[in-house]
Amino acid sequence: MAQTLEHLSRKNDTLTSIRSIVHTMKTLSAINAAPYEQAAQSIEAYHQTVLQGLAAFVYRTGGVSLLTEAVQPHQRLLVVFGSDHGLCGNYNELLANRVTAYSAEQPIAQQHILCIGSRMANALLEQELTPDAVLMPPASADGVGRLAGDIVTRVERLGRGQSLTNLAVTLVFTQRAEHGYQEVVTRDLLPLASSLLQPQQRWQSRSLPDYTMDAEALLASLIRNHVFASVFRASAEAMVTENATRLALMQQAEQSVDEQLESVQQELSSVRQDEITNELMDIVIGHLA
Repeated sequence: MAQTLEHLSRKNDTLTSIRSIVHTMKTLSAINAAPYEQAAQSIEAYHQTVLQGLAAFVYRTGGVSLLTEAVQPHQRLLVVFGSDHGLCGNYNELLANRVTAYSAEQPIAQQHILCIGSRMANALLEQELTPDAVLMPPASADGVGRLAGDIVTRVERLGRGQSLTNLAVTLVFTQRAEHGYQEVVTRDLLPLASSLLQPQQRWQSRSLPDYTMDAEALLASLIRNHVFASVFRASAEAMVTENATRLALMQQAEQSVDEQLESVQQELSSVRQDEITNELMDIVIGHLA
């Protein structure tokens, strides 16, 4: 009986420690998601300004014929935003499966993969896909801008000396879906979507847009900032989704631990009561004897 009581006591202490860890992870996930969500919302206003500038450029020039030509890109860069922190289920595996399916659906002559996260790289290697480079995911909201800037620099380096129509850039990341679920998204950045290059029939303001700087330099700057804002938004959204997924899993784990802990505590209470009853019976029997 003493061994059973000791065993239940150890099990109760272990489950209590596990619950404390799970609760801490759940709290950290909720806290960490907030700055990334704020970053994702803040970049939206900046991105809208960039898109408005691109619309003004197209309105002023009447359209960009070079970028609207239907040309099959020669190279494609896939940027995959994975997780390196764990405790978020099959997060990286879902992304790797989507990358494999996307590559099979849209074959191209030369494909490069830029991977965010070493665990994501391992998931891609299991799918027989070798990343060209592996970058570390941001450790805080401040690191999202640095990561986005690094990715934009690599895109410029890859596309140097060739037309933008010859380079395709696609982002693969997860975003939040309805009812707390997550979904894998593939978003094409380059070549630019035709909807971004069509002149508006009517400008929103009474003042018509105009510019004084060189047209090619302005277009290059607008496209660069469009890519930067899109990458920034995807990275921030991926981090929010990762923390939301971890939060949901920790809530399930906490509920499971609570159920086991309640069962162990009930059994422990019952064993203690039985032991006390037996001791009292020994005392009574001894007194009667």
